[in-house]
Amino acid sequence: MRNLSSALSWIFIAIFVAASGVLYNLLFQETPHIYTGAIFALFCGLPMLAFERRLLFAPVHSWIHRLPTPLYIACALAIDFGFISVGFASAGSLLKWMGIIAGTWAQVTILPLDVFLYALAVTALLVFVLRVRELLGRDVFFSLLTSRYRNPVPEERVFLFIDLAGSTAFAEKYGDLRTQQYLGSLFSAYAEQVWRHRGAIDDYIGDAAIITWPLERGIKNARCVRCIFDILADIEKKSDFWLETYGQVPRVRAALHGGFIITAEIGVDHHKITYFGDTVNTTARLETLCKTLERPVLISTDLVNRLTLPQDVIAENLGEHALKGRGQSLGVVALARAEPALSNQSNLRRLGVVHRHGSFT
Repeated sequence: MRNLSSALSWIFIAIFVAASGVLYNLLFQETPHIYTGAIFALFCGLPMLAFERRLLFAPVHSWIHRLPTPLYIACALAIDFGFISVGFASAGSLLKWMGIIAGTWAQVTILPLDVFLYALAVTALLVFVLRVRELLGRDVFFSLLTSRYRNPVPEERVFLFIDLAGSTAFAEKYGDLRTQQYLGSLFSAYAEQVWRHRGAIDDYIGDAAIITWPLERGIKNARCVRCIFDILADIEKKSDFWLETYGQVPRVRAALHGGFIITAEIGVDHHKITYFGDTVNTTARLETLCKTLERPVLISTDLVNRLTLPQDVIAENLGEHALKGRGQSLGVVALARAEPALSNQSNLRRLGVVHRHGSFT
């Protein structure tokens, strides 16, 4: 899914870049050739955008971002000038060789200053938009862009709260800066799986992450459940990295719940899409219950009854539990990854573990 989404994003980026080249020719050329402007723009803009997105020369990108700000700006401009110059020369050479454009080789391969400034401005605008999209998240960005939640909207959503266990002890041992780096790496690990399962990271609160889906999207193919277990599997798979880099493998606790909430865009200078209702609070309370019940992953009975669990996930009914600040008790189910030998229905039934849609009523 991520590959498809990335491909579509690059298609839209390419269309925008090509259109900017067409616009340049229409505005500044006496005898504009629409397609030549698009070709020049694509050759100049796409490599630079690929570098900004860390698809080209990723180590260099990481290196210049660690430089002091004045040196970073100078290096970034030099690299951008290099990409645009090479792109302009490549496009001009190709078009002249094909007989599409006239002029001397110097005229078609040496980058004019006005072309450089125009390409730089267009690319900077596109990078800015993409950066804002990353900061806000895909769903929130488009919701704010379309003003979908300018008026409060009632809807059903799934929430996944993930909390890092032992973060206080880590901070006391290694300090706040190292802890921030640790959390940054962990949140990046979350993001890959959240994207794969079409969720959205709504917020980070300290060492916790709040992930959400529209209900139908979240329960389809048990995406919300698969997401947390793929996160756990990814952490385990990369345990050597965590040990070598941070001295320990992260242990997380997670809770899943879903139901009706009110979604609204709030704020004046700083706009944010936020969720109101008992569902959000209940998910937070359920996550704190993980420690009490000594279970890393909990899901409410209400939500588990609305989806079909994956074959390799087993469920243990823990009964009703009172949650702080909630008048009614909540049915709670613990989830765990089944051992390979137990990942079939006959063995699950033999162990007395119910593993079917609508089984915790």
